[in-house]
Amino acid sequence: MANPLICKLEQFRRLSAEDKRILEQITAERIRVLRPREDIIREGDEPTQINVILSGWACRYKELEDGRRSIMAFLVPGDLYDQNIFILREMDHSVGTLTAVRMAEIPQPVFEDLTLNHLCIAQALWWGTLVDASIEREWAVNLGQRTAFERLGHLLCELFLRLRGVGLTNGDSCELSVTQADLGEAIGLSTVHVNRMLRDLRAADLIVLKGKALTIPDLEALMRASLFKPNYLHLSEAGRALDSAAAPLRATDDLFGGPQP
Repeated sequence: MANPLICKLEQFRRLSAEDKRILEQITAERIRVLRPREDIIREGDEPTQINVILSGWACRYKELEDGRRSIMAFLVPGDLYDQNIFILREMDHSVGTLTAVRMAEIPQPVFEDLTLNHLCIAQALWWGTLVDASIEREWAVNLGQRTAFERLGHLLCELFLRLRGVGLTNGDSCELSVTQADLGEAIGLSTVHVNRMLRDLRAADLIVLKGKALTIPDLEALMRASLFKPNYLHLSEAGRALDSAAAPLRATDDLFGGPQP
């Protein structure tokens, strides 16, 4: 299977053979395997490394004192998280697995060297960080303005496209490795309400869901029904037009432009 981090970053920036070799190396040196429903890091903990999901699903979440939980992001293979967390002394949210997860741990010094001395990779990482922020904004709109039907359809469109970007779809199908309770915690609905919306999506012939296998027969139709515009995922691959074989940027150059004054 292709390295999911490389697949994700190459959606934003073309990488050289050397860039890919380096990423393969650092994601193979320290591997951690976790069980389903296990915390990777909890709110209040001090972060000690960057983590990359290689297989399985995880999520960012916050939990109230009475046990109610809100999922703020789903993490799928290729996702890097908390790459800027060393600015803070402790986590302000938790990250936990939803399925069995295999992940790579990247120590802070290794990651700093990666971003300072391999600027094509640094560009792609910054691009990915900006996309993560864009996704957070779209989730806020989803919760605040879309109907329950639109919220769920919108989330399914997003997950399908993100999985497709790292090679984890098969035609119009993918594995949906979350429960109805997980979906509800991400879009602010009860499990009963999520179940009803799934039935409505099926009845409209917009999805087919058998176990964990999600099929979207007509993605454009589901996008229309969910008021989904994929522009916030920035999948136009504009960065791939950049030539990674060209002379590397100087450390004083802007990562997204030319030399600085």
